[in-house]
Amino acid sequence: MKPVLLDTGCIVALLDRSERYHPQCKQKIQGLSAPLITCEAVIAEACYLVRHLRGASEAILENVRSGVFQIPLQLSQEAGDVKRILGKYGDREIDLADACLIALANRYEADMVLTLDKDFEIYRWGRNKAFELLLEVD
Repeated sequence: MKPVLLDTGCIVALLDRSERYHPQCKQKIQGLSAPLITCEAVIAEACYLVRHLRGASEAILENVRSGVFQIPLQLSQEAGDVKRILGKYGDREIDLADACLIALANRYEADMVLTLDKDFEIYRWGRNKAFELLLEVD
């Protein structure tokens, strides 16, 4: 079973009930049986963005500890690919987290992504393959 990429916005919306996409993110994650993979940059961003919510950062880290959010990317081993991706999308002001998720897509042939980021409509993995966005955002 192919893993699903997990981006920052979905984690934040999952934990912050006031977020517009909270119900959609919660429903989508509960309905998935595929492993959720992400990177440390996404976890760091999410923890920063929910720092005002009591217990939210701890909940994110518990999901990592328990294996709900898996982090198979080691930046030291993928730095070349991530650097290439940053250069390729430099005109879009891509951040490290997005570049790492694209690197994960390349490594695991993971084309499905849980994201609120419209840039994933533009980003490509592999040899110019489009991502399947699992959340509908406007």
